[in-house]
Amino acid sequence: MTALDRAAAPAPPPMALTPWRLTVLTARGLMSDRRERRRERAGRARTGLGPRALDPRLRAPVFVLGAPRSGTTFLGSCIGALPEVSYHFEPRVTKAAARQVYEGTWSERRAARVFRSSYRLLLLAAGDGGRRFVEKNPENCFVVPFLVRTFPDARFVQIIRDGRDVAVSHAEKPWLSAKSAGTGQRGRGGQAWGPWARWWVERERAEEFATASDLTRTAWSWRRFTDSARTALAELPPERVLTVRYEDVVRHPEQAAATIAAFFGHAEPPASLLEALGRADTGSIGRWRTALDADGLADVDREAGHLLRELGYDS
Repeated sequence: MTALDRAAAPAPPPMALTPWRLTVLTARGLMSDRRERRRERAGRARTGLGPRALDPRLRAPVFVLGAPRSGTTFLGSCIGALPEVSYHFEPRVTKAAARQVYEGTWSERRAARVFRSSYRLLLLAAGDGGRRFVEKNPENCFVVPFLVRTFPDARFVQIIRDGRDVAVSHAEKPWLSAKSAGTGQRGRGGQAWGPWARWWVERERAEEFATASDLTRTAWSWRRFTDSARTALAELPPERVLTVRYEDVVRHPEQAAATIAAFFGHAEPPASLLEALGRADTGSIGRWRTALDADGLADVDREAGHLLRELGYDS
């Protein structure tokens, strides 16, 4: 079966978020969250908060936004090194529920209840009550207005990376690949791997997405996630938003540490943040120059060239 044949096959139905499914996702999410946090905390002392550990209140939560493969995982883990932060990597429930918010299949009241209860449960399960809740989840790029209404004191950190490097890095993963069709694999939010149009793809272009090249799809993803977050965040007061460039964070970690620390209210960057940012891989910048041939570069430019140029990625 060719890639075109696989793309033409019917897409697996989306995962229905029934109460039972939400319960399963919550349980799996809590277990994976504990594993991920245990790895991140290895070798790093962290003092407990005593009775405050059972405080479920969400005070000025922070949402880390960016397209997949834009450096959101690296940035989120660095922010997680701040002593007052309770950091959580792509919680399964809210990752899946973002679709319901975007498509309007849930009432906003129901969606808000699911998001709040999920975050509180993660906070309590981690023993981090009283800390600043931080979530990294690319899907939140499409639901910023909802998050602002649900969490009126929320703040946002967006990371933007050269879409050509993002397209190359993303295409190396199986998530949008035509070769993944029929594998039965699904992501953390229940989305089936493969070339089919996701819920964030423009409806009138859904068939085009499924038959496009892998690089076109990954460039498409970068454009949609980046522009959706950027547009929504532009409506907020500047003190509630921090936008950083991946290239600046990687090349100038000390400057990035000062900027991030100030956003979180620190006069000086904590040593833990400086150490985390110092692990950046400078070799990840500009990979597209050797990874993309003329056809691949044309695919990326055709789908995302206007945004690349608008953001200054034109050389």
